[in-house]
Amino acid sequence: MAESYILHEDLRSGNCYKIKLTAALLGIPIATRQYDILKGETRTPEFLSGVNRNGRIPVLQIDGDEGTRFLPESNAACWYLASKSALIPQDRFEQADMLRWMFFEQYSHEPNIATLRFWLHFVGEANLSDEQRAQIVAKRIAGCDALELMDEHLGRGPWFVGDRATLADIVLYAYTHVSEAGGFALHDYPNVCAWLDRIAALPGYVPMDRAGTS
Repeated sequence: MAESYILHEDLRSGNCYKIKLTAALLGIPIATRQYDILKGETRTPEFLSGVNRNGRIPVLQIDGDEGTRFLPESNAACWYLASKSALIPQDRFEQADMLRWMFFEQYSHEPNIATLRFWLHFVGEANLSDEQRAQIVAKRIAGCDALELMDEHLGRGPWFVGDRATLADIVLYAYTHVSEAGGFALHDYPNVCAWLDRIAALPGYVPMDRAGTS
């Protein structure tokens, strides 16, 4: 029995988009099931007991010979879909270097760039708590530092690892290409901008607002 996939997602999420983009680049069909995190739809008893006890999306549902399994965490889901594909280097060091950038995305990039996009573009600064507003400047500085590091690295080559796009590029692309919604000025990072164009030119690429099959 061939595996089939359902992505439990919120359309606004870059973490969800990176999974759909991975699938699209590999020609893997993936269905979607929508939740509105602003309405608490991932905190219901049904979601917590049946999809992810952590109350978060994305979650990749995998249906196959092993039954139905659920895989939370966006980069883990990307890895699962891309296993044995050209998006994962075969060279041992390059594979580890790809993982390095994927960890960077989750620890240094996403908590700052994605968070400011969510707070400012979807929640609205007026609706933030005092604690959240107090973090804006620090997150802006850390986000700019991440983009500067990316820009410097991309000045030495077209991709983050090796001579072709890997999962490192896919996961970093998701929130970088919409970072201006969080107040980041992408034109300050010309190498990043050129890299964004290269990603968008990959065969099978789908934009964020049209990714997914159902």
